[in-house]
Amino acid sequence: MLDRLESLEARYDKLNELLSDPEVISDNNKLREYSKEQSDLVDIVDAYREYRDVSSQLNDAKVMLEDDLDKEMYDMVKSEISELNEHKEELEEKLRILLLPKDPNDDKNVIMEIRGAAGGDEAALFAGDLYRMYSKYAETQGWKLDVMDTNSTGVGGYKEIIFMINGKGAYSSFKYENGAHRVQRVPETESGGRIHTSTATVVVMPEAEEVEIDVHENDIRVDTFTSSGPGGQSVNTTMSAVRLTHMPTGIVVSMQDEKSQIKNKEKAMKILRARIYDKFQQEAQAEYDQTRKSAVGTGDRSERIRTYNFPQNRVTDHRIGLTIQKLDQILEGKMGEIIDALIVEEQANKMEQLGE
Repeated sequence: MLDRLESLEARYDKLNELLSDPEVISDNNKLREYSKEQSDLVDIVDAYREYRDVSSQLNDAKVMLEDDLDKEMYDMVKSEISELNEHKEELEEKLRILLLPKDPNDDKNVIMEIRGAAGGDEAALFAGDLYRMYSKYAETQGWKLDVMDTNSTGVGGYKEIIFMINGKGAYSSFKYENGAHRVQRVPETESGGRIHTSTATVVVMPEAEEVEIDVHENDIRVDTFTSSGPGGQSVNTTMSAVRLTHMPTGIVVSMQDEKSQIKNKEKAMKILRARIYDKFQQEAQAEYDQTRKSAVGTGDRSERIRTYNFPQNRVTDHRIGLTIQKLDQILEGKMGEIIDALIVEEQANKMEQLGE
């Protein structure tokens, strides 16, 4: 582990030199590439340097014990050694986690799609609850949310809502939300007080940059049409709505949220690129899963991942068997406890796989 850390520190120092090189500064692609690589190494290099400093202090303290010390000084040094040992062990554990293979998408912006599934109006209302929960969590992290497309219902929910969250690390937090979410509650329209079960599905995709996925214009069919509102009535007499069809994959994206055709096409292209990238990821994940299935999966969209039980104020994540009696707080965006537990589980799985 120490050899690996030394090589990473050497690479970090080399990147600092490169980022001061006039040739690199004048090359936007290299500057972006090296800056990102340096940013990815900052935490692990800082932790390694702290580990090395603590190890040095620990060795010095042990040498002091060999001197002729009075009892008070001896006890003080022993106490310091105990604290340093504890700190060293904590840093070792932190470094092991930082050395785990990192998801290359973790730092990216994220595009999310929420759809009401089984349960009619109640499912649409629940889709709205999930959107509100995610938007509030994003706000606590200082991330920006941009609604890209909506298909709302008359009761205040969403048949579908697509939105983008911009912020470093957004994908690393939201990637665990992929799958079917189930709600158990008494609908406002239920006069008998019976609990209904409804579901909404969530799709989470990292934003795909143009350099990461090559989408040829010749492979995309562009259709334009007039925007329509609820019930199909025309709300715009211009051909502002856009439908993009990626011929090789058959992926279709329609966008009519904006009054401008250009803006609708830009939004549709972002979603199309993310869906194509996601499709390739899903195929690669399926191939990987033939030999190994992670306990915390982010690939199986049909998997029921979580239940939100209103009568008991309870949230249960079925993948890791976590139950929290704080549904009201979680729906207000306080999702940290769930996300942290899923991250820890994924890290444990990676350590186990590396051990094997």
